Amino acid sequence: MRIGIVCPYSWDVPGGVQFHIRDLAEHLIGLGHAVSVLAPAEDDTPLPPYVVSAGRAVPVPYNGSVARLNFGFLSAARVRRWLHDGRFDVIHIHEPTSPSLGLLSCWAAQGPIVATFHTSNPRSRAMIAAYPILQPALEKISARIAVSEYARRTLVEHLGGDAVVIPNGVDVDFFARAEPKAEWGSGGTAGEAEGGTLGFIGRIDEPRKGLPVLMKALPRILEARPGTRLLVAGRGDQEEAVESLPGSVRARVEFLGTVSDEDKARLLRSVDLYVAPNTGGESFGIILVEALSAGAPVLASDLDAFAQVLDQGAAGELFANEDAGALADAAIRLLGSPSRRAALSARGSAHVRRFDWSTVGSDILAVYETVTDGAASVAADERPGGLMARFGLARD
Repeated sequence: MRIGIVCPYSWDVPGGVQFHIRDLAEHLIGLGHAVSVLAPAEDDTPLPPYVVSAGRAVPVPYNGSVARLNFGFLSAARVRRWLHDGRFDVIHIHEPTSPSLGLLSCWAAQGPIVATFHTSNPRSRAMIAAYPILQPALEKISARIAVSEYARRTLVEHLGGDAVVIPNGVDVDFFARAEPKAEWGSGGTAGEAEGGTLGFIGRIDEPRKGLPVLMKALPRILEARPGTRLLVAGRGDQEEAVESLPGSVRARVEFLGTVSDEDKARLLRSVDLYVAPNTGGESFGIILVEALSAGAPVLASDLDAFAQVLDQGAAGELFANEDAGALADAAIRLLGSPSRRAALSARGSAHVRRFDWSTVGSDILAVYETVTDGAASVAADERPGGLMARFGLARD
């Protein structure tokens, strides 16, 4: 099958949607399909052979964050050229309502279109206002996928219609077989040494990722467990992130900067507790799935999407969103209970298998096959002598 996938966000700036598209493309290629991904990218960005650049992106405030999007006449021309050259059996557009390549591709594409909706935003006035503009493009979509029940609910409430829920995928074994790094762990003695290693991965200067909540909880955690340290991986202003902390507490925070996929897996395999203090705007929670895959016990804010990924608290513990005190209490309790952490790790490792690409990829391929089979049936009916022709309904 010839598959074209449209990424709305810049390939230069890592994010959950980009990772999902990358892994989906590589999974499909591994199965023998011909895949091309169209994405915004800077001219000097090294790209995998299956990615086609649509030109540089510009930062745009979107869904409580800053997305790097690509739009305009030049972008539209590149979309049309990519579609013409690709001769795809199916086009898979991610975030077709974003002002980027997704919407441009939806306008320009012909034939079967599958759209995946990632956004969870129950009060999007912009989406409601834009509906008359979006409607003609949305009517061309053959099948809709939402990455979670909350993304599906956003779609239904703002745009109408429905979608099948297929979560983001993860290569579970990639994280499960990563080697822990000794200097990132506590040697497995967190319960006895009144310490332990906490981990956080995310953009430091994006408030909704919740690092300020974790920083606010840290002094209380250290008061109870003075040997604790926090490892932070991600881009952003490190000095600003710790400026509100006393010097003694700052010394317990180690910034790792942007890490490779391999080091991310090793970090998740090394920490005693992974903390996800995100405050909102999450439709899924790919980092939680990665942490579970690595066997890390997880403590996360009780966002609806996070609760769903964590099996309503059975596969990871939840604390009240934006409540630094609740975060601190839960972290202190978990760091002091190796048996509870081991139980969470075991439950999470079993639960996360449903998010492996072996399952998620098969579900997405089933959607592709449904829409391409449907398009083939319509084409057969419209041929001379076909069903629609016999009833005088064939198109000119």
